[in-house]
Amino acid sequence: MTLFYLVQSVYANPSNPRVQLKTNHGIIALELDPQSAPKTVENFLRYARDGFYNGAIFHRVIKGFMIQGGGLTPDMREKPTRAPITNEADNGLKNSRGTIAMARKADPHSASSQFFINTADNDFLDHKGKNSAGWGYCVFGKVVGGMNVVDAIENQSTASKSGYDDVPLFQVIIEQAIVEK
Repeated sequence: MTLFYLVQSVYANPSNPRVQLKTNHGIIALELDPQSAPKTVENFLRYARDGFYNGAIFHRVIKGFMIQGGGLTPDMREKPTRAPITNEADNGLKNSRGTIAMARKADPHSASSQFFINTADNDFLDHKGKNSAGWGYCVFGKVVGGMNVVDAIENQSTASKSGYDDVPLFQVIIEQAIVEK
């Protein structure tokens, strides 16, 4: 894990915006890529700056796949969001381990606040074409610190709750999202 953190730091771009997700399981440091996904990064930063993510949970955790959060409260209610954004998954970034991407519904352009962190290389989520089957999921940054926290969250036991599957038995709360620059 230490090697992953060091390798990630070497490839970090100091001019890119960073966000710290302070969770009740530890801190996850993200570096966003506004050159590759400008609308998506702007959207995520706006939610973070507005305090939207504070108190939201990681509500979907699938071992060997990803952890998802950013849209539900601890009592499993959806937070009201702004309008969806255009899918920028055609930016060349891949859904590889440690990247952050936007969650969405079946409509390729339906992402709003929810995001996920890939805990494995998920190339089946990558953009393959500008059609409903090929749009993929927009990667807009990467974890540059706290991948051990992501791994710990991924290893939580899960169950079904309030109509949602893969919900961690012990809540994973984003206590605060802090935009560093």
